[in-house]
Amino acid sequence: MTDLTVINQTLQNKSPLEIIEWALNPNDHQHKKSIISTHFGPYEAVLLHLTSQVKPDIDVVWVDNGYATNDTYRVANKIIDQLKLNIHIFVPQRTQAYLNVRYNGLPELDTPEHDEFTKILKLEPFNRALATLKPTIWLTALRKEQSALRQGLDIVNVAGNNLLKVAPLLEWTTQDMQDYIKKHNLPNELNYFDPTKGLQGRECGLHKVNF
Repeated sequence: MTDLTVINQTLQNKSPLEIIEWALNPNDHQHKKSIISTHFGPYEAVLLHLTSQVKPDIDVVWVDNGYATNDTYRVANKIIDQLKLNIHIFVPQRTQAYLNVRYNGLPELDTPEHDEFTKILKLEPFNRALATLKPTIWLTALRKEQSALRQGLDIVNVAGNNLLKVAPLLEWTTQDMQDYIKKHNLPNELNYFDPTKGLQGRECGLHKVNF
């Protein structure tokens, strides 16, 4: 059984690159299949660039919900091309047009309709990605300063049966992210929209559940 306390103590003072190397090294633990998720929002190129240095062909999961801005799609294409990402795109089984009619636009936050909307838009496609790729390690770009929920996370957390969620950038600040983007000349775009989140600092639902 994985001892998360020991793992997190071991990784506590490690750099993001060292954490990624631990996560992707099958000799360190029993977990061998890995993915990294992205929405190509602000600073998403940081973790993708770091991870590509350790495992260039890692499976990259993008749940494209269809609501991204034009700028997000442009920067996504730039990052995919520049880093030569092994991208897997999963989309909702309902179109944006259908959802707009069903919910008369975006559903109000903290309602059953919004919960259903989030499941259709994000949770079901990501569950489908997990069922398809069957990972045991899930790398994410979560950072403590992004929300109250994330402030209570450890670097490694259980995300479901036989699935560990690893957050190598957990302690990094926005300034750290900006410095890395500039140093490595990576594409970045701040004009990002998530229809499931509403307010900045609100969780979208993907990181509030176990899969």
